[in-house]
Amino acid sequence: MHDDTALIVIDMINTYDHEDAELLVPSVREALPAVRKLVTRARKAGVEVICVNDNFGRWRSHHDELLDMALRSPHADLVEPIRPDEDSLFVVKARHSIFYQTPLEYLLGQRGISRTVLCGQVTEQCVLYSALDAHIRHLTVAVPYDAVAHIHRDLADAALRMMERNMGVEICSADEVRLQHGP
Repeated sequence: MHDDTALIVIDMINTYDHEDAELLVPSVREALPAVRKLVTRARKAGVEVICVNDNFGRWRSHHDELLDMALRSPHADLVEPIRPDEDSLFVVKARHSIFYQTPLEYLLGQRGISRTVLCGQVTEQCVLYSALDAHIRHLTVAVPYDAVAHIHRDLADAALRMMERNMGVEICSADEVRLQHGP
């Protein structure tokens, strides 16, 4: 297996009509430029961009329907700049971790991806649990601290420290994160 990298965008296709949204939205606005820059860099470098997104309990929906719903919401401006393109892969999840009962592990293995860069939301929940699940699958993980959004800053800061200390996650800025394709 070579050191192919995938950029995984977590839960950014969102309508923001849920509990804690008013706490989350300002942080998403702050992280969005770095997420957008990462997505653009990854696409230019030929790095897989994989959107892993909550299905909001809509079990008959597909990614286009979820995207359309988010683009019709009052916070469409948080979705439009990083909307998946025709080359982006899309995995639907129902719980916090991007790996829990999803085909993501299989997909990464099929693509020869051994390193993941996680961005999106929420640092102290889905990003933290996904980093742990990636770590126990022996994947190398990077989390750009400026490309993840939080609900509670203190918990997000603690989550980033835990990821770095306990899981060996590379914590860096979006500008510093290495995106590479190939051996």
